[in-house]
Amino acid sequence: MAPDSASRDRAHLIPEGLPQRRALVTAVPGPASQAIAARRAAVVAAGVSSVLPVYVERAGGGVIVDVDGNSFIDLASGIAVTGVGNAAPAVARAVADQAAAFTHTCFMVAPYEGYVAVCEALARLTPGDHAKRSVLVNSGAEAVENAVKIARRATGRSAVVVLDHAYHGRTNLTMAMTAKAMPYKTGFGPFAGEVYRVPASYPLREPAPITGEQAAARATTMIDKQVGADQVAALVVEPILGEGGFVVPAPGFLAALSRWCTEHGVVFVADEIQTGFARTGLMFACEHEGVVPDLITTAKGIAGGLPLAAVTGRAELMDAVHGGGLGGTYGGNPVACAAALAAIDLYEHADLAGAARRIEELAVSRLTALAERAPQVAEVRGRGAMQAIELVRPGTLEPDAALAGRVARQCAQQGVLVLTCGTYGNVLRLLPPLVIDLELLAEGLDVLATAVLEQAGAVAR
Repeated sequence: MAPDSASRDRAHLIPEGLPQRRALVTAVPGPASQAIAARRAAVVAAGVSSVLPVYVERAGGGVIVDVDGNSFIDLASGIAVTGVGNAAPAVARAVADQAAAFTHTCFMVAPYEGYVAVCEALARLTPGDHAKRSVLVNSGAEAVENAVKIARRATGRSAVVVLDHAYHGRTNLTMAMTAKAMPYKTGFGPFAGEVYRVPASYPLREPAPITGEQAAARATTMIDKQVGADQVAALVVEPILGEGGFVVPAPGFLAALSRWCTEHGVVFVADEIQTGFARTGLMFACEHEGVVPDLITTAKGIAGGLPLAAVTGRAELMDAVHGGGLGGTYGGNPVACAAALAAIDLYEHADLAGAARRIEELAVSRLTALAERAPQVAEVRGRGAMQAIELVRPGTLEPDAALAGRVARQCAQQGVLVLTCGTYGNVLRLLPPLVIDLELLAEGLDVLATAVLEQAGAVAR
């Protein structure tokens, strides 16, 4: 496949001198990575795990290069963080310039323009034309916690409702909001109270086909009966379930939940931490359903790899919090804000939402062809550059997490990074950088398809 014109137009997004190719020059892991791994074992907590068994020296565009010189095709983007590409030149320049000026003052002590400019960009980009305010924090989990604080303060209510299969973070409150026990929650309780879970829309696994509106009615009926709508401060929803399996809800599900929230004075919070910033082919995933959330949480792709997150929402909700009630020492760090402004400029002016749609076209075509050959692929799903396949035992919906793990490991050995996810651990998810060359993406998808077929065939034999 010849490089497409869009790939050529995005050449300025790739760090200079970094070839965009897959190349293995040693076994995986190589000797230099093995040496670092030995050092790691002595000093890094065992609870911290890594997918790739190598150590990174450089990354950019659609590749990651390890300390042994092996070049991997990156279909993970640091879990949807480096949408603009790793070390994107414009982001790197902005970071260097800001770091040379000042690295920290704490916005709550001595404020600076970069924080304000990021909030202006969020007000402009997020869905809805109402007056908005933002608070900047450090991580997605912190953003979700602040969204809950704001909703509780604004409504005077305490209950928080989340969906089955949801993932919202690893802090105490967000662990309570997260559905999956292992590895996120097991042994870490007790968790924060007043968190309630209702069924999500998971079309593949519904016992009988239902519409999005029917799935929403099932959820809201449970809220009414088991919690009481007048007790609920916020309904927190991922527009596409992330760690839960990249599940796209049935059409109408999100809109029906949003309407119910409006009718009952419940704050509708869209957790767009993984789906935001052009990842799904639009700037935010709620836009696919025409939904305007009351609050929206963002992180991951916002700052090209630097730690930054935000809560953006209706002015009357955000301003309900008393002075000093929001903030944190590092929230809206000036270097991270500079990176965010550079990244946002790239999302808009390099048409990275369009790039995500082109990635979707290629990925869906390849993955659908794979599904026709491999009965283990129960479903191909996703939006934009957020695609997945769910693996099962043929002829059933029994999850096959072992197959997903074997496929991911074979891909890594062949120079392609893919991630698993899902409540049942049986989903392979693809999150390539939006700047990836389509020829490189096609090669990565070929490696993935071969791994699925070979690993499934090995079991069949």
